[in-house]
Amino acid sequence: MTSRRKFIIAGCVAGVTAGLKPSSVLAVPVPSGNGWKHWVWTNPDKKEKETDLRNRYKKYYKAGIRGIFFEADSELHFRAAKAEGLEAHRWMWTMNRGEKSLLESHPEWYAVNRKGESCADKPPYVDYYRWLCPSKPEVKQYLTDDVKSILSKDYVDGIHLDYVRFCDVILPVNLWDNYHIEQTRELPEYDYCYCDACRDKFRSWRGISIDDVRYPEASLSWREFRYHAVTDIVSEISKVASSFRKPLTAAVFPTPEVARRNVRQDWTNWKLNGVCPMIYHCFYRENVAWIGNAVAEGVNWLNGKFPLYAGLFIPDFKGLEEMQKGIELALSRGARGVSLFGDVNDDVLACLAKASANVRA
Repeated sequence: MTSRRKFIIAGCVAGVTAGLKPSSVLAVPVPSGNGWKHWVWTNPDKKEKETDLRNRYKKYYKAGIRGIFFEADSELHFRAAKAEGLEAHRWMWTMNRGEKSLLESHPEWYAVNRKGESCADKPPYVDYYRWLCPSKPEVKQYLTDDVKSILSKDYVDGIHLDYVRFCDVILPVNLWDNYHIEQTRELPEYDYCYCDACRDKFRSWRGISIDDVRYPEASLSWREFRYHAVTDIVSEISKVASSFRKPLTAAVFPTPEVARRNVRQDWTNWKLNGVCPMIYHCFYRENVAWIGNAVAEGVNWLNGKFPLYAGLFIPDFKGLEEMQKGIELALSRGARGVSLFGDVNDDVLACLAKASANVRA
């Protein structure tokens, strides 16, 4: 399966330094002893040897990382991480599921846009954008069965949901030029889901037909209905995770407001054990200071329901000092840690440890 960020990275790294510039200030790792819980998103390379993995994960732990979200199953990686004191969670694609077998056997499960086009045969933006409809009970059963299968493995410590939302009705602004789109309004070809199941459930819930709404993109009831549809999927998965006594976390859009507007994702009302908002500031053409604002907004809305771990995209930062500033802003504004995506090398680990030591938990 394609890496979840292959699509978005293509339009966001332009103009951003690909590698972090070394800084003599951060040359020596400073162990984190402040109680932060940091994470890493990664896709395991099954060609790697256990000795190399153990050495890497030992460095992770020393720098303050306490868990890894693995995008694919690899018992070797999971057990090597656990042996070094790290939690090993499976990172699962949720509503965006383009398995060939699923597309061929159940095309009727896929979301339909306002123009009547299905993701099954006309995916938006990129070919692997194949979104399931959360209103269909068969989809809910398929996803909960998948979670059961994952969590039944003794080396898996938890489940981490990704793509747990509708398709982007509005992309991050930095992608507009890349895809030759101006999304200053909600365009029908990217507005989901208008399948028969969603229409029927909305009519039963609100007592009106979405076909009778002149501007469905402006209907607050229609938007709320779709929030609830995704939230219901998370609630069912939460029950499964609870039955295994294993935690449930999710990668989500950067702030509650952006998540609701862009992808119909109401993550502050989900049943989770932690959340990782992807606060990738360059995607939204914001500077590093915005990281602190985004964290504060999320923490405020959560009001202590569960911890927030700020998701940071390493190539967004122009150097280690800027990255340190971003981490410190996140921690000082209420994040209980950060989750990193990118090349987590020794310099990045030193930066993480330094920033963690500078901010009191």
